Amino acid sequence: MFAWHHLGVIRGRDMHDNKEPMEPPPTRWSFPPPDTADPNGLVGAGADLEPGTLLYAYRTGLFPMPLGRTIGWWSPDPRAILPLSHLKVSRSLRQSCRRYTITKNQAFERVIEACADPRRPHGWINQPIIDSYIELHRAGWAHSIETWDGDELVGGLYGVAIGALFAGESMFHTVADTSKVALVALVDAMKATGGALLDVQWSTPHLRSLGAVELDRKEYLELLSTAVSRPLADVWREPMVFAART
Repeated sequence: MFAWHHLGVIRGRDMHDNKEPMEPPPTRWSFPPPDTADPNGLVGAGADLEPGTLLYAYRTGLFPMPLGRTIGWWSPDPRAILPLSHLKVSRSLRQSCRRYTITKNQAFERVIEACADPRRPHGWINQPIIDSYIELHRAGWAHSIETWDGDELVGGLYGVAIGALFAGESMFHTVADTSKVALVALVDAMKATGGALLDVQWSTPHLRSLGAVELDRKEYLELLSTAVSRPLADVWREPMVFAART
């Protein structure tokens, strides 16, 4: 549905749009193995949200979510992923893809703040999460895809890219289908530029309707190990623009 086009020079684009990620100092924490998780997928609680801690967690199959006043580290079994070749795009979604403008890393802070809107049901993104992922974005590891209607931000998503992995964290929309449009853009970009594994954490009816499937933890960890050892997908390291295919 979309094509990413490489550009030699781009004026006015985000300072993090064409930036190699900087490896932070290693975490000072040790985490239990993912297979020690309880039936809900909780591996442990505590630690911090420093960049080195977050990257260590993602590389080993964990992700953070608030747990009361502390941080929970999760590895659900089964784990949901969206195979890049399995994305389901309805006719109406195809039409929406032609209607909006897509960018990457142009409004990361606005995207994560919209995802954290306390009016959203089942909201979980608090200020420490926001602050830590903005820091991770500034270091070149966290990224956003934005959907625009003219100058208005109407949808988007954010997550963490390590090698050929993209760990999706959250998405939002203010107009129907605009978060899905961002997801279509992400999948097409990953397919075209060396991405391999799109982690969506837990399966939901909404994600299943888009093609998400569940893997047992062992299979997920095997795919993860391969993905994070590959080069970073070019979509995250090179200036590109996004255009809908006619």
